[in-house]
Amino acid sequence: MKFIIDNWMLFSIALVSGFLLILPIIQNGMTQGISTAEAVLMMNREKAVVIDLSDPQEFALGHPAGAVNLKLDELDKDLTKLVTDKSRPLIFFCQTGSSSVKGVVAAQKLGFTKVYPLGGGLKSWREANLPLQQA
Repeated sequence: MKFIIDNWMLFSIALVSGFLLILPIIQNGMTQGISTAEAVLMMNREKAVVIDLSDPQEFALGHPAGAVNLKLDELDKDLTKLVTDKSRPLIFFCQTGSSSVKGVVAAQKLGFTKVYPLGGGLKSWREANLPLQQA
């Protein structure tokens, strides 16, 4: 016990170092999102609503069929008008996947229960050679 008390600083440094090494793994697991295959299954089986948070110009260049383009800063009013059933699955995506996590958080605050970001965004959709439609 005396050894631990005398070397408390070393133990503290070791614990903090270990936590900092594991932190990126934890963060990636939390924000990674669902795969394109999971998204397609949800769209087909559960009639998930696909919400594109990209700029309207980017949306016009290509998006999954049936996707709806909403602005992130107006999501709170537009989403509740678009989807009345709060248990219906929602899949958020943007060009790279960074804004979709913010959309998920906003939808959860509105009471939606099945909300998912598409991991990798539209980039991963294109890499999977999934069809896109243009506006």
